Amino acid sequence: MTPFTVLLTVALYVALLFTVAWRAGRRADNAAFFTGGRRIRWYWVALAMIGAPMSGVTFVSVPGSVAADGFTYMQMVAGFTIGQLIVAYVLVPTFYRLKVVSLYEYLDRRFGIRTHRTGAAFFLLSKTVLSALKLYVVCIVLQQLVCTPLGIPFAVNAVLTVLFVWGYTRRGGVRSVVWTDVLQTLCLLAALVSALIAIPRALGTPLTTMLGEVLESPYARLFVFDDPLSVRSFGKMFVAGIFILVAMTGLDQDMMQRNLSCPTARDSQRNILLTALCQAVVIQLLLMLGAMLYLYADKTGLTLPDKGDGVFAAVAVHGGLPLIVGILFVLGLVSSTYSTAGSALTALTTSSIYDFAHDVRRRDEKSLRQLRHRVHALLAVAIAALIFLFEYGAGDSVINLVYRVVGFTYGPILGLFAFGMATRIPIRERWVPAVCLLAPAASALLQEVLLRWTGYAIGFELILYNALFTIIGLLIIQKRNEK
Repeated sequence: MTPFTVLLTVALYVALLFTVAWRAGRRADNAAFFTGGRRIRWYWVALAMIGAPMSGVTFVSVPGSVAADGFTYMQMVAGFTIGQLIVAYVLVPTFYRLKVVSLYEYLDRRFGIRTHRTGAAFFLLSKTVLSALKLYVVCIVLQQLVCTPLGIPFAVNAVLTVLFVWGYTRRGGVRSVVWTDVLQTLCLLAALVSALIAIPRALGTPLTTMLGEVLESPYARLFVFDDPLSVRSFGKMFVAGIFILVAMTGLDQDMMQRNLSCPTARDSQRNILLTALCQAVVIQLLLMLGAMLYLYADKTGLTLPDKGDGVFAAVAVHGGLPLIVGILFVLGLVSSTYSTAGSALTALTTSSIYDFAHDVRRRDEKSLRQLRHRVHALLAVAIAALIFLFEYGAGDSVINLVYRVVGFTYGPILGLFAFGMATRIPIRERWVPAVCLLAPAASALLQEVLLRWTGYAIGFELILYNALFTIIGLLIIQKRNEK
């Protein structure tokens, strides 16, 4: 693919994205921005949610991880399924009963305003940084494929990317996000299916034969039972998958804002269950594709990048496959990243207003719309500033550190909600911020101590220790003189 082909593909997608967002956002009021007016049909939300958790990073990383990890990621996906049931039948009824707009309003009603804002602050920190990092990844790809060959500086690339995201979510909010997520899901599935079909054809091998080779290859290893200390052992990944899903979907304003746009809790539950099934299938197909990419490279002598994240792009764009595969890959990458960033910007706006503006429910429609526009724009500027920081002030090691640090922030949120829903214990609320700051520090210390003294490597289950330390801290600060 030439730079002009990639640029034309991106431009056509952005035009389609704005068309869909404009149609969805016509006559949208504040309720439509924050909750979709709770009038979006559950099956449309389910289709949107298939691709919603899959950013551009996921789109390229899952296939690229197969060489090192095989299909072991499916162990965590099995845990995701159990987590979806908890979200559907524990969290969803609670949120609908309380009629919350921001999930963290629950913490206010259970504990008080300080806990409410602490939980929201952890969400805002993690989601802002992650959104910027995900947009940074797609900016790098576009810089390599388009901007550098055409002499366009990175700053222009980054500003235009953020402007696109800000522009298509400014009016419609959740209503626009759901429909653009549907578009993203279709693009992602088209890219996936086209590659799965094109690779066997390029090798002159029937698809069924190719799938048989995948299942017989070393890449197809699914379970790890023989090494319980491994970060990829079945027990650790399965249990971690349950709680990661609950924390990063059920307690994440970004993910749940779509689910809460359904008219009723029952509709939301139907959407979640269908989403769980479809996401498991899509992730398995991505892993199958990863194995096929490596087998294709072995048979054709194609040189692959050192990093797994670049494997899908290398084969799709420069691997000798039909042009349509490269075009659909670019569409899948761009659509998944723009959609993820757009929904995150909407969720950040919602959380900032409903969690930190004390008079939000007393504002009239015009005043709330003006506040919404200001906050939305300021958050877009913050994301752009972080992208510049990653490009001009951070190396790869710092970016990896950002991912690890952000991974700690969901643990306190999980701990707060678990403690609030499982107990009726009152707490001395002024100490909650300190507890939520100390819990990740204690988790990091435990991780280092266990690795050094016992060889036990804490992997994805780190979120459990993080939440546990939060719960222990809340027990310590309980009001013992009250029942």
